[in-house]
Amino acid sequence: MKTCFKFLTVSLVLATALRAAEPLNIAVIPKGTTHEFWKSIHAGAVKAQRELAASGIAINVIWKGPLKEDDREQQVQVVENFIGRHVDGIVLAPLDSKALVAPVETAVRGKIPVVIIDSGLATPIAASFVATDNREGGRIAARHLGQLLGGKGNVILLRYQVGSNSTEEREEGFLEVMKKDFPAIKFLSSDQHAGATRDSAKRVAETLLSRYGATVNGVFASNESAASGMLLALRDAGLAGGKVKFVAFDSGEALNAGLQAGDLQGFVVQNPMNMGYLGVKTVVAAIRGEKVPARIDIGVGFVTKENFNDPAMADIVHPPLDQYLK
Repeated sequence: MKTCFKFLTVSLVLATALRAAEPLNIAVIPKGTTHEFWKSIHAGAVKAQRELAASGIAINVIWKGPLKEDDREQQVQVVENFIGRHVDGIVLAPLDSKALVAPVETAVRGKIPVVIIDSGLATPIAASFVATDNREGGRIAARHLGQLLGGKGNVILLRYQVGSNSTEEREEGFLEVMKKDFPAIKFLSSDQHAGATRDSAKRVAETLLSRYGATVNGVFASNESAASGMLLALRDAGLAGGKVKFVAFDSGEALNAGLQAGDLQGFVVQNPMNMGYLGVKTVVAAIRGEKVPARIDIGVGFVTKENFNDPAMADIVHPPLDQYLK
C-alpha cells in the first residue's frame, strides 16, 4: 500500500508540474478585426505575451472577434466558444454594454477571469476594466472644437452606434461641454449614428452634409470609422481643408493623412496598443491570484498638426504593428 501511495503521490506531482509548464491560453476578443485600432490592441497583446515569456510565464494569445463591429450575436458566440474550450482567461472589448453581460458572468462563474478593455460592461463582475476616460476625451474634443469656432456657429455630432459604451461616453462628454461652455453654438444634428463601417459612416455623413452643408461650421465624429467616413464625405462635398472645422476621436492612417492635409484639425487619442498590453498582463495577474486594480486608466490626449511628430505620440499615431503582427 505504501508503494502504491508513493506512486500516486509522484504521479500527482508530475501531473501538476506538467500543467504548470503548459502555456496559459488567453482569449483576446475585440469588437471587430478590421480597423487599425483593433490591430494596435492585438499588437499590444502580443507584446505582453513576449514579455511574459521572457520572465518565464508562457502564455498563448488567441485573437478572435467578429469581422464587423455591429455583430453582437457573433461576439457573444465567440465568448461562449472560449468558455466551452476552458481557456484560462479572457480579455474582452464588449460590443454592447448589456448584451455581453450574461456570457461574461458565465465565464466568471466557471472560474475564468475576465478583463474588460476599451468599452464598459453593465456589471462589476470582471476582474478589471482597462480603458481611456472616454467621457473626458469627449470633453477635450468639445473644448478644442469650441475654441476653433470662436464659441459660435453650427455643429454636427456624428455618433457611432447604439450600445457601444465607450463611444456613448465620448458623445455625452462632448455634449456636456458644448452646452455648458459654448452656449452660442447650435447643434444641427446630434442623434445620427454612423454604423460599424467607414462606408456606412460615409453614407450617413453625406446625408447630413446634403442637408446642412450650407450652414455647418464644425463636426465631431466619435470613433475611427465614423471619422474616416465623415472625412471622405467632407472632401466630396468640397467642405474639407478647414472650411468646416473637423475634430475626431481616434487616429489611423486615413485620419493621420487628413490631419497633415489640413482636412482635420485634430483628434483625441488613446493608446490602444497599451490597452491590449495591459489587458493581457492584468488577466494573467488575476489568473495567478494576484490582486489587480478594478480600473486602469490608460490616459487620453489631443493630437494636432503641430504635435503630431512629437516622440511621445509615436506609438499612438504610428504603432509598430509590423514588429508584433508579422
